[in-house]
Amino acid sequence: MNMSVSDRMFGEERRLKIAEIISKDKSISVSELSKLFNVSESTIRRDLHVLEEKGFIQRTHGGAILNVGTHYEPAFFEKEDVELEAKRKIGKIAASMIEEGDSIILDAGTTTLEIARNLKNMKLTVVTNSPLIAIELSKHEDIELIMTGGIQRWRTKALVGPIAEMVIKQFKVDKAFIGTNAISFEDGLMTPDLIEANTKKAMCDVASEVYIVADHTKFGKKSFVKFADIKDITAIITDDEVDYEIVRKYEQANIDIVSFGKDENNDNNSNVESSN
Repeated sequence: MNMSVSDRMFGEERRLKIAEIISKDKSISVSELSKLFNVSESTIRRDLHVLEEKGFIQRTHGGAILNVGTHYEPAFFEKEDVELEAKRKIGKIAASMIEEGDSIILDAGTTTLEIARNLKNMKLTVVTNSPLIAIELSKHEDIELIMTGGIQRWRTKALVGPIAEMVIKQFKVDKAFIGTNAISFEDGLMTPDLIEANTKKAMCDVASEVYIVADHTKFGKKSFVKFADIKDITAIITDDEVDYEIVRKYEQANIDIVSFGKDENNDNNSNVESSN
């Protein structure tokens, strides 16, 4: 393993590197990590303890192995029909929050694709890393469409990596709509893939308002890599199946939970409700 790292590396950065190594090699020993990072074995054990508490790894005698659960990611075609009605509602809510003349980012994903399907008869600038969203929006002549380029991940159909991030960083947009695999009040917004997480982070960094779009099943979950803290987002747009206690917890932290009302029976926007 050819890798040079500074012995002055901050703990959080070192732990991220350790997690990245384990994600690739599946397992590694304490002594190997100690030599690699030029720190004591006791320091490495503390790092592994933190990573285990976050659910990223499982410690073993003398080392650690990958916690497969935090890395599992269903393919795009496997997710398309999961919670489809919820995704359609979220798509309508998000689209209703977009105004004429806005510049927006649409992250790749099955839920953000539903947002694109609801954008009609409006002058917008849309930046996206999703070929599928680009195809959907190419039908509308009033939408100025910008694709990020990048390396396509087969599982998510997202364009990611240094090229995508370089393009994204050239812009400053009004709103970003970002998908997530997991939402934890303590640990933030997470996704299984390190490279895709960096692309999502770049999107969040260039937006004045950041909206997370996620159905109720994503709450209370953990995944491998954090791309944003809860305090860094504007609101979470979700469906009406989120547990009241979860809504209350976020409300107390001044994070809006936006969803259709429980009595929603039609498609107009009058039923959109915010928790604050």
